[in-house]
Amino acid sequence: MGGNGAPGGDRTREQDRDDAELMFLGVERQAELVRTGKVTSRTLVEASLRRIARIDPALGAFRVVLAEQALAEADARDAQSAVGPLHGVPVAVKDELDVAGQHTGFGGAANRTPVAADCEAVRRLRAAGAVVIGKTTMPEFGQWPFTESEAHGHTRNPWDTTRTPGGSSGGSAAAVAAGLVGAALGGDGGGSIRIPAACCGLFGLKPQRGRVSTSPHPHLWYALGTVGPLTRTVHDTALLYDVLAGSTPTDRWSARPAAESWVGALESAPGRLRIGYSATPAVPGVRPDPEHVGALLETVRALRELGHDVREVRPHYPDATAPFVAQFCGGVRAEAAAVERPELLERRTRRVLALARAVPEAAVERGIRAGERLAARADRMFTSMDLLLTPTIAERPRPVGALDGAGLLTAMVRSRPMIAYTALWNVTGHPAASVPAGHGGDGLPLAVQLVGRRDDEVSVLRVAAQLETARPWAQRRPAPALT
Repeated sequence: MGGNGAPGGDRTREQDRDDAELMFLGVERQAELVRTGKVTSRTLVEASLRRIARIDPALGAFRVVLAEQALAEADARDAQSAVGPLHGVPVAVKDELDVAGQHTGFGGAANRTPVAADCEAVRRLRAAGAVVIGKTTMPEFGQWPFTESEAHGHTRNPWDTTRTPGGSSGGSAAAVAAGLVGAALGGDGGGSIRIPAACCGLFGLKPQRGRVSTSPHPHLWYALGTVGPLTRTVHDTALLYDVLAGSTPTDRWSARPAAESWVGALESAPGRLRIGYSATPAVPGVRPDPEHVGALLETVRALRELGHDVREVRPHYPDATAPFVAQFCGGVRAEAAAVERPELLERRTRRVLALARAVPEAAVERGIRAGERLAARADRMFTSMDLLLTPTIAERPRPVGALDGAGLLTAMVRSRPMIAYTALWNVTGHPAASVPAGHGGDGLPLAVQLVGRRDDEVSVLRVAAQLETARPWAQRRPAPALT
């Protein structure tokens, strides 16, 4: 039976509500419920799977859902004592990261052979008790800030399914924003955690270069890329980084170890900090949307009310184009060299590869060294301030189809407003986070970016947590049809 008023329909609606309440709790609260015996891991995984089955057809957040494996993993968790901080919690993983038994698709169709082992980041999630529920969508090789591909179609924003969730970790962002999982892993080589966080109303921190291992690979797009989570709250992100942080001998880069747990660090206020703010993009010729400037100024007012010394600055951004392009080309070339069916790569990707092959490895290494010189210049900005505040993206999230029919040059032009504030900090390696800042007139989220000194994610997290307390965002959910 079903339909309005029918017992079956009532039970279905009640189940939907219960599932939503569980999934929107976030990973810390979910783990606490499992640890205290109030719910089982199977209950959480089943709720996640039901929501994915009901909602994801409208979003396209998942490339593959590992239902049978996740249920078996949940049962194994329930048979164990809860020992890890993520015990029994379902999470999702971006398609560029290895998950044992699944092929690593990089957003495309050119790979088919399953990998034998988890990458280090996924291994650490499982060691902390998490259950991998599936792999999320991305543009091919994460090249674009729109999650669209020929292989998997358009991924859509839960706040408005006619708009992009951003990219390249757009599937991970859409899955968390829609309450399909409490957290999902992404990667950030030019803004790919922060951009979708901004589009989907999430907190997304790009950590210091080398903070999270990229093993089994020595790097992710050379010095540009980092691995990290997208979550609904600052505390959940801190919890995930406490699990993920740390390098291995095979990592080319490593960060200075944190002095304390990041969750523990949130128990202390940051004190009065000097925060510079600027609406000027680091990419010339890009103009920010007025609503984004308004969100920046509202955040300035909030930070002053919190007691910080907040002043407008006119940063002299270094030109990061050459080192970024060199490493972008080298990174895409390295990932594409490992695919099994290169003839199945998208035409636009083949154009990028044709250009990338003209960039010798020596030029990539020169780009890395140039990036380090730019990082030293950027460090000087932080002698007069502790944090820099900017918009996260320059334009409102575009309608889906931003890449439809677009050649390489058109795709690059359409990408510029999305990476205008973010990509510099991949070149320099500084930590930077996208922080929710309300909603625009179109109903889509607004966001600002906090950038910290090298190895100082803690100050970014502490100030973001203050903003979250002053103007809570996690309780807001997308349209009722998605909750």
